[in-house]
Amino acid sequence: MDLEVSPALIIPAAELGWRFSRSSGPGGQHVNTTDSRAELSWNVSGSAVLSESQRLALLERLGPRLIGGVITVTASEQRSQLRNRELALAKLADLVRAALAPEGPRRRPTKPTRGSKYRHLAAKQQRSATKQQRRRPSAE
Repeated sequence: MDLEVSPALIIPAAELGWRFSRSSGPGGQHVNTTDSRAELSWNVSGSAVLSESQRLALLERLGPRLIGGVITVTASEQRSQLRNRELALAKLADLVRAALAPEGPRRRPTKPTRGSKYRHLAAKQQRSATKQQRRRPSAE
């Protein structure tokens, strides 16, 4: 089953690699008998569906998660292997979609306003007065 990341990018099923293993978590004795944990791998550096700019963006943004140019996601939240497969596909699609999204606008640094400085100092003075009133009276 092909993975649709966006209308412009569809990863063919032939490029996706699956592995299944026993899962921890809910399921009782069922967990010990079925391979419900799904592990989905996709070779980003060797993919034929990516343009060169998309490949570079993915390699740069997913860099720490890649092992030899391959990204791997796992899903073991559900008892069913089928549902874990669907979750793994959704996780991979979300990761790739987020990595290919354009960066947001740059933050313009600002300074605190005069009013906010005044309110900050007034709050500090109020806290100081409150703490001074809590002190024991000195024996003078």
